[in-house]
Amino acid sequence: MLIDHKHPRLSVLRQCDLIGLPRSSLYYRAQGEDAQNQQLMRWIDREYTAHPFFGVRRMTVMLRRLGQTVNEKRVRRLMRVMGLEAIYPKPRTSLKNKTDLEYPYLLKGLSIDRPDQVWATDITYIPLQRGWVYVAAVMDWCSRYVLAWEMSNTLDSSFCVEALKKALALGTPEIFNSDQGSQFTGERFTNVLKDAGIRISRDGVRRAYDNIFVERLWRSLKYEEVYLRDYQMIPEARRGIGDWFAFYNHHRPHQALDYRTPAEVYGIGTTKGSGTVTEAIDAATAPVGPRPPCQTAALTGDEIHLKSG
Repeated sequence: MLIDHKHPRLSVLRQCDLIGLPRSSLYYRAQGEDAQNQQLMRWIDREYTAHPFFGVRRMTVMLRRLGQTVNEKRVRRLMRVMGLEAIYPKPRTSLKNKTDLEYPYLLKGLSIDRPDQVWATDITYIPLQRGWVYVAAVMDWCSRYVLAWEMSNTLDSSFCVEALKKALALGTPEIFNSDQGSQFTGERFTNVLKDAGIRISRDGVRRAYDNIFVERLWRSLKYEEVYLRDYQMIPEARRGIGDWFAFYNHHRPHQALDYRTPAEVYGIGTTKGSGTVTEAIDAATAPVGPRPPCQTAALTGDEIHLKSG
């Protein structure tokens, strides 16, 4: 927070003047969505998870079939609040922030065959009975290991930066890939990568499947945990999602990994308990030697969307 309400010398009014912030803005609290819109957002989330290629028009049709009186304008606004965008090649309809540096897509034709070669990140919407939160995760592509995750009730970049810093405590990738969302293109996020000497890769225009592994992670999280639990409050969601990530990393075998766990492939090993958050932290922070190759068929950036998670 830029304003210090307990500053010994500067009043709140003076601090607002110094940073050019109207005092009314300091005390403004955004209004949440009403109960009907929150229910619509839950349905949109389920439809999007099952059919991520649904855009505003198809989503509107599906909601109308469920008996909801909605128009495209309302669905478009709610999908924007949720941070959702249909996964399909589409024309360039918006301009990037000119203050953000552009980075190329580095995975085209690249053989991805070892841990810490390529990491990726993404954000997803998590519905609650009263409201919603967002979760950001950092994943190692070769092993599918979730290195770190954070939760927030806003879409600013802070929780994405924290997840990145936690992941970097475990290792350093050669390349870090993300979409062109503002959370990942701003200086706060990219400076952490540049300071660590990491090459930055960005999903390109008309490349609908560049981040498909993380998209499949979100689908598994929601079908195996979120939709079954129907969280009421943020603490409950944090515990449940934390336990699921521990289970996913250390106990859930993956067909694409020859039925090994992501932790085994990443080189951390597996815990022997039930997959709790504490067990995952103990395993993740244990000393490890050099990580071996993934010992699965090497992927190229152009083949990733053809492989199952």
